[in-house]
Amino acid sequence: MPEPLWGGSPSKLLAFLDCPRRYRMQYLDRPSPEKRRPRAHTSVGIAVHNALRDWWDLPRPTPEDAARLVDRAWIDVGFRDAEQSRRWRERMREAVTAYLRDAGPVARPVGIERTVSLLSDDLRLQGRVDRLDDRDGELVVVDYKTSRSVPTDDDARTSLPLALYAAAVWKMFRRPVRRVELHHVPTGTVAVHEHTAESIGRHVERARSIMRDARRADADFARHGTGSELFPVVTGPLCGWCDLRAHCPEGRAAAPERSDWAALEDD
Repeated sequence: MPEPLWGGSPSKLLAFLDCPRRYRMQYLDRPSPEKRRPRAHTSVGIAVHNALRDWWDLPRPTPEDAARLVDRAWIDVGFRDAEQSRRWRERMREAVTAYLRDAGPVARPVGIERTVSLLSDDLRLQGRVDRLDDRDGELVVVDYKTSRSVPTDDDARTSLPLALYAAAVWKMFRRPVRRVELHHVPTGTVAVHEHTAESIGRHVERARSIMRDARRADADFARHGTGSELFPVVTGPLCGWCDLRAHCPEGRAAAPERSDWAALEDD
């Protein structure tokens, strides 16, 4: 009998690649270990993404409308205090408004938070694209970023999720998709890469390689449970940010826990 398809998402693949133990706790352990509460930078990112999504639903949207949408979407969780939340809400109001104003007139995207799927041999992936543009007949994958670090063209080139989204859109729409972009909303920076069919194929093969390792580990977990040795912990500075560190003694020993607001640049 053929092996069943392994279903997942780009984030699931990267979770296994970054730390197999975190992958196991997040996707396999039942009951699922309790995660820590969301951090402030997560609240900021969700609010900005939701505001940019809802902006396209307005009858005649203007950049200034975005400020009101940020207010409506704001999540007051993870901040040091009410003043920090207020300051960041004002900052994101200005950033989203400036981002839309600087972009100039843009045709309505063909996809807004569009779910896309990729089926390739034994690989089955599903993910969500922030925005899918049609620019003079060419489809472009756009991903919004709100992190402190400003993405570069090299980040767009090496991004596994962006390449997999391009491959999925290419198959779903039966149109070549080569251009992928990372839009850093706080600075208005746009990181760009023009893929080829070959470069997208290399990313798909990389995803397939990770998937096969994850599938072997999944099968071993089904036999041995948490006793499986195929989910080693990977420790490092990122352990200070892990949402599941409370359940990982090695992770707690590797790095001190970062505060809920540690990723905000003025702290």
